[in-house]
Amino acid sequence: MQVIVRDNNVEQAMRALKKKMQREGLFREMKERRAYEKPSERRVRERAQAIARQRKAARKKLQREGLLASPKRRSSGR
Repeated sequence: MQVIVRDNNVEQAMRALKKKMQREGLFREMKERRAYEKPSERRVRERAQAIARQRKAARKKLQREGLLASPKRRSSGR
C-alpha cells in the first residue's frame, strides 16, 4: 500500500492511508488477530457473515426491482 505525501502535508497523507486501510479491511483483520479464535468460533463467525452478505444482496436486489423501498437519504446537516 502506498500513499504520496504532497507539499510535506503528512496529516493529509495519514488520512488517505487510514482510509485505504479501512477500505481494505486491515483494521478488522488486525482486531481479529489480536487474540486466538477457536476453529469453532471462526466457523460460527464466518457463517454469520455469509448469511449477512446474502441478506444484504437480497435486499439490494429487491430495492433495484422496486419491490422494497430504498433507504432514506441522510440530510447533510454539516
